[in-house]
Amino acid sequence: MKISYNWLKDYVATTLSPSELDDLLTFSGLEIEGVEKVETIKGGLEHVVIAQVLTCEPHPDSDHLHLTTVDVGKGEPLHIVCGAPNVAAGQKVVCAQIGTKIWTSDTEFHEIKKGKLRGAVSEGMLCAEDELQLGNSHEGIMVLPDDAPVGMPAKEYFNVKDDYTLEVAITANRSDATSHIGVARDIVAVLNTRNGEHLKIQWPEVNTALTVNEKPSKDGIKVTVEESKLCPRYSGLTIRNVKVDESPDWLKDKLRTVGLRPINNIVDITNFILMEVGQPLHAFDADKITGGQVLVKCLPQDTPFVTLDGVERKLDHRDLMICNEKEGMCIAGVFGGEKSGVTMETKNIFIESAYFNPVSIRKTSKRHTLKTDASFRYERGCDPNITLWAIRRAAFLVQQLAGGEICGDIVDVYPEPIKPAEVRIDFRRVFDLVGKEIPLDAIRIALTSLDIEIVEENAEGMLLHIPTCKVDVYRECDVVEEILRIYGYNNVEFDERLNSCLSYGAKPNPNRLKNIASDYLVYNGFNEIMNNSLTKSSYYDNSEDFKSAYNVEILNPLSKELNVMRRTLLWGGLECIVYNMNHKIFDQKIFEFGRTYELTEEGCEERKQNGDNTTPVPVTKAYKETQHLTFFMTGSYTSESWREKSRKVDIFDAKLHLMNILHRLRMPMGRLTEQTSTEHFLAEGLAYQFKDSKKQLAVVGRISRDVLQRMDIKQEVFYVDIDWDLLLKTFPVKDITFSEISKFPEVRRDLALVIENSVTFAQIEAVARATEKKLLKSVSLFDVYQGKGIADGYKSYAVSFVLQDPEKTLNDKQIEAVMIKLQNNLEKQLGAKIRQ
Repeated sequence: MKISYNWLKDYVATTLSPSELDDLLTFSGLEIEGVEKVETIKGGLEHVVIAQVLTCEPHPDSDHLHLTTVDVGKGEPLHIVCGAPNVAAGQKVVCAQIGTKIWTSDTEFHEIKKGKLRGAVSEGMLCAEDELQLGNSHEGIMVLPDDAPVGMPAKEYFNVKDDYTLEVAITANRSDATSHIGVARDIVAVLNTRNGEHLKIQWPEVNTALTVNEKPSKDGIKVTVEESKLCPRYSGLTIRNVKVDESPDWLKDKLRTVGLRPINNIVDITNFILMEVGQPLHAFDADKITGGQVLVKCLPQDTPFVTLDGVERKLDHRDLMICNEKEGMCIAGVFGGEKSGVTMETKNIFIESAYFNPVSIRKTSKRHTLKTDASFRYERGCDPNITLWAIRRAAFLVQQLAGGEICGDIVDVYPEPIKPAEVRIDFRRVFDLVGKEIPLDAIRIALTSLDIEIVEENAEGMLLHIPTCKVDVYRECDVVEEILRIYGYNNVEFDERLNSCLSYGAKPNPNRLKNIASDYLVYNGFNEIMNNSLTKSSYYDNSEDFKSAYNVEILNPLSKELNVMRRTLLWGGLECIVYNMNHKIFDQKIFEFGRTYELTEEGCEERKQNGDNTTPVPVTKAYKETQHLTFFMTGSYTSESWREKSRKVDIFDAKLHLMNILHRLRMPMGRLTEQTSTEHFLAEGLAYQFKDSKKQLAVVGRISRDVLQRMDIKQEVFYVDIDWDLLLKTFPVKDITFSEISKFPEVRRDLALVIENSVTFAQIEAVARATEKKLLKSVSLFDVYQGKGIADGYKSYAVSFVLQDPEKTLNDKQIEAVMIKLQNNLEKQLGAKIRQ
């Protein structure tokens, strides 16, 4: 938001420079992003002078151009080709010399250069008033009075003033600072508190004679508010027989300085008050208010409405509208309508000054992607108790600049007045939060300078009434923040002592385990991703794995794409894969640590009882939050190389990384069972459960074709998900112990086993380790065969067994006994036979 330095000094008597104000405001919690020198007219009329036309002859090769010689007050007269119909010898004119920038918009201009027109040299330009932003006429060049001094810079003649604009970054909690008076209030408070000055806001003049009534006079516009929750207060005033005209220079200059385009005196007054005090106003052509009545209500779904920009929009049934008896005239607090605005032909006006529900305005603004100065302020929360002051100020200015007759009283519909918030502060808590004992006089000055009323005070604290302009100040800590920023953050000294304490963290250390897994994946070519916890509900519609009834829905979603909390990391990962593929990256290995969210059974039951999702239920009962580690693999496993042929990723690559992570994290593999996964989004998958609790720790598999088609992915994607919270709960708490490497040799024996296709290597390993716990060191699979010599439904596994005794060398008899025992148990439990 732009704040004019000169305009600001209309409300606070300060001699501080713009750079000093920059520092003062920034270090009092109102960040200034930049200070820029500006002129009331873009470019400051640099190189433009008052000149006199000496001669004027028709151009021999044109029926509308003229050849002129122009005296600019110094040197030889300039030769200028002019196309204006009213140019004549002896006129005093405005001349743009070579180097002048003629601005066509805030960002575009063309520079005057020496050139030729139809063969004649032209060394400048005689200007119309609209070309120099001095007016709107383009009927001909500006002709000045005879006493205009030749050679005088146009900047001086037209009294073009220099100014500075402060670009203020308005955060969501500082709606009170969205105006010049709001910023001036902070300046007054800081200077009074820190420097001991006695400044006050210099409030501008208003029409104090106006009275207030809920019902209008006979000639006034009536007001009916049907949606009082969306419009808690609506004030209006009818003024007849106004003269709509161009605004005076002082008003146009102020608006241009803060980036607003002057339109006419009535509209400019509403914009001026918006920037002055932060209260949006809207002026209607009263003759276009059919039936002489304003209705504040919502219209049916998809009602067409044409806004001021000429765009037809379909209204939502929740959009608050300002209507006449037949149709909508304005989207309340957001944007005006095409038909009801004030034009140069308007004679009678109705001025609106209202307080609208901030949430409603924000939703409407988002729905229609309309961001206006009014919606910017309304959605942050305007002051509901300044509407009457703003109307009185508007009436005063309208009568000054456009005349007119006020029709009766101000209509003010305010059924439930909003009272100032009442906050009690305790001095000791104030000092604890600030970190310093602030003098009580400084606290009093800071509060009263911010218009915070001290209702009562004792040795322990104060009872305060917070003005309604400070919508985000309603707790003790909010008041402390106000005191601290005005007192000055830099005035709170740092303690030079350094304190430390020893802390003991319970095992396992979650961050350390997370780093172990992350490091492993990164070392193996994976890239970490981070996705939004919000996603779209359509991912869970008709899903057999994630029932939509368990969705945690957002009460006030930013869009339909972000309307639920994610139930799984699957969709975010697939979105990343699609994004990368669209950028021609087809070989991908990515992983993500993230949380998933869903309703518990209690939460679902509570939702059914409520009948909707608008009533939150107790967090401890309703919601389940789980951390997961998920990774994806797609494309080629290794990049192309002259040394080896590239191959595609398969499920065994994904399983290998899963097993390696579990081994690195000391997961007791003997407690896990491997079985076919039940997830429908996997075409083939394996699930790993704990034998005792039946809780699923991890799943690995290939994403189904249906899911890939839905995401428009044309190559296989492999998926691994680990329940990280469950892994942490089952992590061994005992420290790793180290032992000396055995001096005695290992012995390897191989068995070629014929087994059914349903038998897995994990089952073979589990039987082997249960059979021989002391001597069996490792079991590995080194060959798989199906084909000639093997019956249908069977396969051959070549399995190696490594035996070692830590205390002595094994002899053949011991080795043979172990292998016989292994063969017998494998045959008995798994039906395995030795391949002949």
